[in-house]
Amino acid sequence: MKLDDDIHNYYEKLLLDHLVELRLDDEHDTEYLADLCCIVLNLLPPKYIRYEVDMAFYLPQTERFEMIMKVREAVAKAKGFLDTQRDKN
Repeated sequence: MKLDDDIHNYYEKLLLDHLVELRLDDEHDTEYLADLCCIVLNLLPPKYIRYEVDMAFYLPQTERFEMIMKVREAVAKAKGFLDTQRDKN
């Protein structure tokens, strides 16, 4: 078994979906996006899963909504931090 193939943090998917929704990949380079992702994921609790389908069937809609809201808040906070740091340099 290889952990990197079999297990992943569900917040990674939610984060990437939100970054695409915001079109941040059009505005920023890969270095900025990598830094942003690391900061955001460190602000969120881990939610490890093996299969996406498990989340679709077993995650209550209210919990999924809460997770999405946490991602949005963490992205806004991390983006504000990164943008402030870049303005200082």
